Amino acid sequence: MNHWIVAPIILPALVAPFIIMVLRYHLDLQRIFSVAGTVGLLGIALTLLAQASGGEVMIYELGNWQAPFGIVLVLDRLSALMVLLTALLALPVVLYAIGSGWDTRGRHFHALFQFQLMGVIGAFLTGDAFNLFVFFEVLLIASYGLMTHGGGAERLKAGVQYVVYNLLGSTLFLFALGTLYAVTGTLNMADLAVRVAEIPAEDTALLRVGAVLLLLVFAIKAAVLPLHFWLPASYANAPLPVAALFAIMTKVGAYAILRMYTLVFGPEVANTAGLASDWLPIAAMATLAIGALGILGSRQIGRLVAFGAIASMGTLLISISLFTPQATSAALYYIVHSTFATALLFLVADLVMERQGRQISAVKPMPQTGLIAALFFIGAIAMAGMPPLSGFIGKLLVMDAARSSTDYAFIWAVILISSFVTIVGFARAGTVIFWKSHDAAYNPEPDPDNDDEIVKEPAPEPYPIVAFASIFLLGIGLAALTLFSGPMMEYAQQTAEQLYNPAEYINAVLKGGQE
Repeated sequence: MNHWIVAPIILPALVAPFIIMVLRYHLDLQRIFSVAGTVGLLGIALTLLAQASGGEVMIYELGNWQAPFGIVLVLDRLSALMVLLTALLALPVVLYAIGSGWDTRGRHFHALFQFQLMGVIGAFLTGDAFNLFVFFEVLLIASYGLMTHGGGAERLKAGVQYVVYNLLGSTLFLFALGTLYAVTGTLNMADLAVRVAEIPAEDTALLRVGAVLLLLVFAIKAAVLPLHFWLPASYANAPLPVAALFAIMTKVGAYAILRMYTLVFGPEVANTAGLASDWLPIAAMATLAIGALGILGSRQIGRLVAFGAIASMGTLLISISLFTPQATSAALYYIVHSTFATALLFLVADLVMERQGRQISAVKPMPQTGLIAALFFIGAIAMAGMPPLSGFIGKLLVMDAARSSTDYAFIWAVILISSFVTIVGFARAGTVIFWKSHDAAYNPEPDPDNDDEIVKEPAPEPYPIVAFASIFLLGIGLAALTLFSGPMMEYAQQTAEQLYNPAEYINAVLKGGQE
């Protein structure tokens, strides 16, 4: 067996308890081990991508128990891409947390950070639906702690809301898994795919119930309208470096939809035909529209970026919901872009909040206004999908893929109008924060919307260079995605072809994989 497959789960699983038990009183050592672990994770992720790029589906049987009776981890092009994306996001986020001092504002930041990585990567690699639930819970438990890192009444309130809502989602997940197990007798994804196709059409009522429940769970994780309302308050009130890491968490929901509804409940499976493709495009377009309107109406910098994350998920899910190889390859390109752009904007928003407070209002000029404004501009045009960055290419790919749909004109209209609204919303916010705040130094006027509890004086000292460097890393990622869009799309197309040919995945898992 290929032991590299389990390595990205084992590494953070070892680093996190080591930090808690051995380094809990030594912050400098915690930082060193956390960064080293994240760099090591990135190296492993690159190795896995190189192994998966040949198109071979590889498995790792835990305890040497063969599927479907044992637990398996599966490496294919999609899971390798998502593991690498997680590692590429984690490194600048942990560097920013160190450079900005966020990791000093509460306890166990680095341990929780590593547990979070363990849960996210485990969700991408597992080949078993029940262990998908297990890894969901691991990443959610870690995220509960990260959400409330630093304390504060507003953060605690948002954290409680986040916990309660996700516990309800977890309960629904268990109901869905129980229903599917009652019908099929298995939760191994490859085995599920075989048994679902064999069930007689007249006995599929309970199966369809389980499939719909599962789709609802993934829609909650992906913040699909009308199940999105937990995200703006949760992400806006979380420490914004944590929110930047959470940019990958909504992608876990999108990944799960893509995996389960191409492998188990694929478009060619008559027993579950139409369960996702009938309503998911409508929900995705509504999500995009609400996200764009939220950007336009936001009066707080954190909520502005949170609604941007919702809008980007809407665009992504429009592409996923078409369930064609071309649309899926466009979605894979856009998922990378959206993750980098969302994380970059959350980190820039943190720079603004530390200097001016969370309200989008004209106050005193802040240190490094020009540099922060430039970074905000980069993130805004990336999120809005304007040229020359990867968001423009991503939206063109999604719109081109939508031509296969009978509703392509409506999809195009929603994407284009929402993009225009997003541009206006970010332009309004940037004008107020960076231009009017400069004028306020000469002609200051009181802002009645400011709250003394949440609006701070500008930071007297500049942030360490490592904080800005981490944001530049994300910007470089967006630039690289633009410059190398050709090779990226080639990989995405090969991944989509592999997804829509599930026989290779099923045979690799059920026949014991490659020894």
